[in-house]
Amino acid sequence: MKIPSQKTLLSVGAALTLVMVAFAGNTLWTLGNNKGYAPEQPLPFSHQLHAGQYEIPCAYCHINTEKSKSATVPAMNVCMNCHQVVKPESPFIQQLKEMYAKGENIPWVKVHDLPDYVRFSHRRHVKAGVDCSSCHGDVKTMARIEQVNTLQMGFCLDCHRKPEVKAPIQCQSCHY
Repeated sequence: MKIPSQKTLLSVGAALTLVMVAFAGNTLWTLGNNKGYAPEQPLPFSHQLHAGQYEIPCAYCHINTEKSKSATVPAMNVCMNCHQVVKPESPFIQQLKEMYAKGENIPWVKVHDLPDYVRFSHRRHVKAGVDCSSCHGDVKTMARIEQVNTLQMGFCLDCHRKPEVKAPIQCQSCHY
């Protein structure tokens, strides 16, 4: 068996390093960049209908936006506040009622997802008067919710750097 030359080993090592750097760079570049992501949900839910046509405010269903860092998906009883009587003949509402009766939660697929090392507070943004559509887009027009912004650091900094916003831009303001 022939032992590879030092030059060959260096070439292979350099190629592997280049592949790893490219993979790591791509991973870091794409974090938060799910623009256009609109997964199918376990039950169809139209923000266009609820927030648009019926003008239900975001905070009615996403109750934690004003109280905590997370907006959270609504608890089943929030859905059932209306759907005990609204459109009971719908097969989807019947499925919702069955899940509710069993004490199950809807396994929603998360659409807007930030990396674990990012500190973000809905409460701070809501209290500062930032409209939900600034980050989430015009959900009132979405039959299926979609991520319309990258939610990458540059997107956030573009807003924080606006003179009228006066928001912090130090690393520790948003990163753990």
